[in-house]
Amino acid sequence: MKRLFVFMFFVCLSSFLLLISQDASAWEGKVVGVADGDTVTVLSKNNDQIRIRLYGIDAPESAQAFGAKAKQSLANMVFGKVVRVEEKDRDRYGRVVARLYVGSLDVNAEQIRQGMAWVYRHYCRDGFCSGWIGLAAC
Repeated sequence: MKRLFVFMFFVCLSSFLLLISQDASAWEGKVVGVADGDTVTVLSKNNDQIRIRLYGIDAPESAQAFGAKAKQSLANMVFGKVVRVEEKDRDRYGRVVARLYVGSLDVNAEQIRQGMAWVYRHYCRDGFCSGWIGLAAC
């Protein structure tokens, strides 16, 4: 019985620590700029403007075919709205690489679903990435 209690204690403690670590990398801000179909600028609560590269997706550059359309699609979803930023990494340009949410809408996945971006397979290594690949076929 004592072993079961100790085991359950550590399971609960581990779960709690996992939740804390996930929340530490998530924050909210207002989107004040859209550079292209996979990059935005978010104004943090500290009034810092932070460039965000959407994790796991790639979209056409502005000068490429469909680049303007991909940018407009992203702007329609996020510009002027409060988003939740779930940081994953930083890229070689110093941008935060993150998943973005407007309410419960997964912005990264929605860009793929709308055909405005594709899964960046070289960098998208999480389990949900395979689900995103299926979105592109819809």
